[in-house]
Amino acid sequence: MKAVVCEELGSVVLREVPDPVAGPGQVVVRVEAAGVNYVDGLIVRGSYQLRPPLPFTPGSEVAGTLDDGTRVLAFCMFGGFAEQVVIQRDQAVRVPDRIDSARAAGFVQSYCTAAYALRRRARMEPGERVLVLGAGGGVGLAAIQLAKAYGGQVLAAASTPEKRKLAAQAGADETIGYEELKRAARDFGVDITVDPIGGELSEQALRGMREGGRLLVIGFAGGAIPSLPANQVLLRNRSVVGVDWGAWAVTHAGENRALLEELLLLDGLDPVAPEIRPLAGAGQAMDDLIGRRITGKLVLVPSS
Repeated sequence: MKAVVCEELGSVVLREVPDPVAGPGQVVVRVEAAGVNYVDGLIVRGSYQLRPPLPFTPGSEVAGTLDDGTRVLAFCMFGGFAEQVVIQRDQAVRVPDRIDSARAAGFVQSYCTAAYALRRRARMEPGERVLVLGAGGGVGLAAIQLAKAYGGQVLAAASTPEKRKLAAQAGADETIGYEELKRAARDFGVDITVDPIGGELSEQALRGMREGGRLLVIGFAGGAIPSLPANQVLLRNRSVVGVDWGAWAVTHAGENRALLEELLLLDGLDPVAPEIRPLAGAGQAMDDLIGRRITGKLVLVPSS
């Protein structure tokens, strides 16, 4: 089969490799689409806390079929950028007929991260107001839809008109550019900020939240890890809350599966159609994602 392989940090190549063989308790997924995430690019660059031994195949989420034709999606951690991947049987979750494989491939990481952040870490209640940074990206779009599904109001912040338009289509009540972030957050009355961006935007969002506001630290797509002023946390009893869904999912596999199955049945969730690229374009896809040149989700599809 064909697989994307990282043989040295910073680059990937498409190789012919042996077909995988399932062991006890495992199944082979014939990959129809593999989601590309920011973390995949960081791992290939050696810039993430997880550093698998070389060579390895990146790709943490896939959608495809089992030998009996069952359509499934899975969070596989590694190995997804390939025509086939072996996973534990209990990692495979049936895909509803209403979701095609391309959308399903980008579902797990974005929606589970957003749900884990909003419900388990922020303890979001109906009626609360949510600011979403990076609202034109995968986690941002998922956070918009979930915040609305959980009964909230959403202020979506994104860097370009195209990304703000997509955020509005996902259900955001208002959209803004980053140049007006702090003022707009204050005017909107933000209770929770979903922050996958970091950098100077984190402090602006923190300063703009109302009493009891919770800043959810999800990632640093903006490139810089912020140093937040402690007085702004103390003032108005705000909180800064870490969100590491990936680590939680690995150590709480049963709970994560239940979360994913719940999300797949939740009314109102409509994953955006992703940009589709071939496996051979994996390197450029990860570079474009890290360079924030992607609007929405991005998936790789093996050649027929």
